[in-house]
Amino acid sequence: MWFKHLHLYRLHGSAGIPAADLEAALAEQVARSPGGQEARRVGWCPPAGRAGTALLHELQGQRLMTMLRHERLLPAGVVREELEERGADIEAREGRKLRRQEKQELKEQIYEELLPRAFIRSQKVDLWWDTRRNLIAVNTSSRKRAEEALDLLRETLGSLKVTPLATQTLPMRAMTQWLAEEGSRPASLQLGDQVELKAKGDDGVLRARQVDLDSDEIQQLLAAGRQASRLGVEIEGRLAYVLHDDLTLKSLRFSDALIDEAGEIEDDGDAIVRLEADFMLMAQALAEEVEQLIAWLGGEANAAPQESE
Repeated sequence: MWFKHLHLYRLHGSAGIPAADLEAALAEQVARSPGGQEARRVGWCPPAGRAGTALLHELQGQRLMTMLRHERLLPAGVVREELEERGADIEAREGRKLRRQEKQELKEQIYEELLPRAFIRSQKVDLWWDTRRNLIAVNTSSRKRAEEALDLLRETLGSLKVTPLATQTLPMRAMTQWLAEEGSRPASLQLGDQVELKAKGDDGVLRARQVDLDSDEIQQLLAAGRQASRLGVEIEGRLAYVLHDDLTLKSLRFSDALIDEAGEIEDDGDAIVRLEADFMLMAQALAEEVEQLIAWLGGEANAAPQESE
C-alpha cells in the first residue's frame, strides 16, 4: 500500500462530491479489457485488488482510488518484419517497387491485423485525494501516467480543475542552497546520499549516488555554478525521498517507526482492514510532509486553475 512516488496537484474550485456519489461515478468508468482494435484502455479497479470490490476507500476525508491501465504490446520490430516480408512478396509478384504511400497503407493494415492478437500488459496507478487540503497526489514515477489518471478522474466527474503544486521558492533554488549552506537547512531535514546537478551551460547533468553531499567535491561543483535538480533528503523519524525540481517526490521510504506502528494495528487477517490502516497512516504522514515542504519553499504559489477538455 505504501506509495513509492508522488506527483502533487492542487484542486481548485468545488469538488465536494459525496463518497457514495463518487463511487457510483467510478463504477461508470470501471476497468475493462481493450476491445479488438483498442491499443489501450483505462478505468477504475478496487484498490484492494482481489481482496475487495469497493472502488473507493475513504477515511477521515482521505480518499484512495486505483486506475487500471491495459495496453496491448505490439513491438515495432514485429510490424517491421511482417511489412518487409509482405512487401517483398508483393514486389516479386508484381515486378515493381512499392511506393511510400503503399508501404504506409500496408503497415497500417498489418498493425490492425496483429493488434487483437497482441499481449495485454496491465498497470495499476493509485490516486490519493485529500479532501481536507484540496490536494490530489498520484503514485507513479511518470508525469504522463499521473496526467492520465487525472484525465480519467476528470472524465469520471465531468469536471476537475487542478494544477501541479507550485511554491514561491523554486525547488531547484532551495535544494542548491541547502547543499551549499548547511545553516540554511530546515531543522528536521537531513541530506540523503544522492544528487543530480545541472550546469547552466552545455556541460550536461552530473548524477551521484551513495556520496557524502557535504563533501568538498560537491561544494566545488556548486561553486562552479551547478544547481541541484534532484536531491535526496530525509525527514527525521518519518520518511526519506528524492525531491525533484518539479516538486515531485520519488523513491519514498517510510521510517521503520511508522511501518512498525502500522504493524501494531490488529487486522485479524482482514486485507481491507490492513489496507485502510496502512493508507491512513501513510496519508497522514504525507499530508504533514507536503505542508512542511510548502512552508520550507516559501509558501504556495498562486496558480490559475486549468481544466483540460
